[in-house]
Amino acid sequence: MSQRKRLSNSQSSSQRKRPQSSSGTVGEDEDATYTQPSVSQVQRNLEKLSPSQVDQKITEVVQYILVKDQKKIPIRRADLVKNVIKEYRNVYPEIMKRVTHTFEQVFGLKLVNIDTKNQLYILINKFEATAGGPSFCVANPKTGLLFFILSVIFMKQGVAKESLIWNMLEKLRINPTKKHEDFGDVKKMVTDEFVRQRYLEYVLIPHSDPPEHNFLWGPRADKEVSKAKILQFVAELHDQDPRNWKHQYAEAHKTQDSQPSSSSRR
Repeated sequence: MSQRKRLSNSQSSSQRKRPQSSSGTVGEDEDATYTQPSVSQVQRNLEKLSPSQVDQKITEVVQYILVKDQKKIPIRRADLVKNVIKEYRNVYPEIMKRVTHTFEQVFGLKLVNIDTKNQLYILINKFEATAGGPSFCVANPKTGLLFFILSVIFMKQGVAKESLIWNMLEKLRINPTKKHEDFGDVKKMVTDEFVRQRYLEYVLIPHSDPPEHNFLWGPRADKEVSKAKILQFVAELHDQDPRNWKHQYAEAHKTQDSQPSSSSRR
């Protein structure tokens, strides 16, 4: 009797001690423990499901990604598994394969994994990406500002100090320390929103005192933005030939030449 009591007490004690994880931590834990099933396992598991069940799940995943992508924040595999895939995780590769096909054929969008380590997905415009152009429109002020910042970083050979970025913005009469009528809190938008969207990386310079950061292109910018078009934009701005910037010209055309064709992407 006393042994059962001690066992019961220890179980309840361990349950009380177990920390309550936030939703983000739960997602990370689930992804860490997620094991990709083999092709044969996926096929066996698919046989247990009806075509209508699989189609319904594909629809749910497509809708989830479309809603999440509106904020331009990369979508984590952990969140997909936890919030949508759920009990269908043992057929996850097949579901995502069909989801990717749906985006390409129905929406003209490409689902891209921009971080294979952390499994982060974004949607890009398949047809504009194939044509070698940026897949985001710079017609609105926010994306126009992002394009300008990416241009500065690219022309500084991939790394620009934040002090340089702020100075360049001030030349456009955009004060990063004051609220702007179009952008609101400019500094927060650049260092937080654009960074979370993975357009920019904001990296602390080691041993800098006071602390200072560098801006770099993020993985989303590498996928969506044409360096050749940025160089062309800068050249036209200065009324010069793009080839006058030898390093940037080589980088832009190396990137353009290395882009896979639309057939090889599938």
